[in-house]
Amino acid sequence: MSETFTHGYALLIGVGESRYSPLSLPVTVKDTQAIYAALIDTELCAYPNDREHIRVLNNQAATKKAILAELDWLKEKSASDRNATVFVYYSGHGFLDKDTQHYYLIQHDIKPNQIATSALAAETFTNALRQIKAERLLVVIDSCHAAGMATSKEADLELEEEFEDFIRVAPSKGLIDDFKQGEGRVIFTSSKGQQKSWIKDESSSIYTYHFLEALQGAGNQPGDKEVRVSNLMNYLGRTVPESARKLCNAEQTPHFDMDAGDFVIAKLRGGKGLPDKGWDEVKGEATQKIYKIGQFIGQQVANNITNVEKAGDIHIGGNYNK
Repeated sequence: MSETFTHGYALLIGVGESRYSPLSLPVTVKDTQAIYAALIDTELCAYPNDREHIRVLNNQAATKKAILAELDWLKEKSASDRNATVFVYYSGHGFLDKDTQHYYLIQHDIKPNQIATSALAAETFTNALRQIKAERLLVVIDSCHAAGMATSKEADLELEEEFEDFIRVAPSKGLIDDFKQGEGRVIFTSSKGQQKSWIKDESSSIYTYHFLEALQGAGNQPGDKEVRVSNLMNYLGRTVPESARKLCNAEQTPHFDMDAGDFVIAKLRGGKGLPDKGWDEVKGEATQKIYKIGQFIGQQVANNITNVEKAGDIHIGGNYNK
């Protein structure tokens, strides 16, 4: 019988469609939906499938006001549950102002001529994170996307010209240090510096694909029944650079800052854990699950269903719909 990760709370943000269309990143929504499906699957991470434990902001929903409101929701949940484990995932553009060195997360309702006042400033984001008093908080920031993750390479070049006062980069170490102030804070970024986050195929980015593998035990040992932050870190640190070089002939090195220590982020295979032969025994099954969810998400996009929380009971271990 599967166990439930009762004290797990998550906020998943995939900016996707921007109000200013040249900044749209459709694959970020697919990544968010895939992680959501893995988290709520009773045979995988086993987070409770309700809005009291997990929330998703995609496309038009991923506004500055909504992001801050949901971070406030996490503050309230962690205050009422001292055993809370909190997971925040952001996928979208990240801009660094060349002159001021201020960093911004570019949410849906951005005003391209007023980045400094309309975007979600790193300082504002950091202050909201500091209010979350959970002893276990994992923040993943995937904010430096490769050409082709938007509408085309031509569009990507146009963005560089249009926003010439800004650089699209991953958060610097100084910014990460600010993000993780407080006990139990762990920060992951999908790349370093001006490296890009590359796509694997039309269904997901390289980083998310390997993140999904890690949530299914790719970085664990036989008999493990939980996925820890260190399991994610070790597996992503090895596989993401390998895949980026192999598939894209590019360098992509994830960054991890876990001075705060290790902790459990999810159940492993619903608490059943890895069998005696470990990951090798379940790898084929896990790969099939990732493929199935990619198909499902593709169907949702084709049917113009952009809010994954309204898409039914996604279960990548079996049937997708109720």
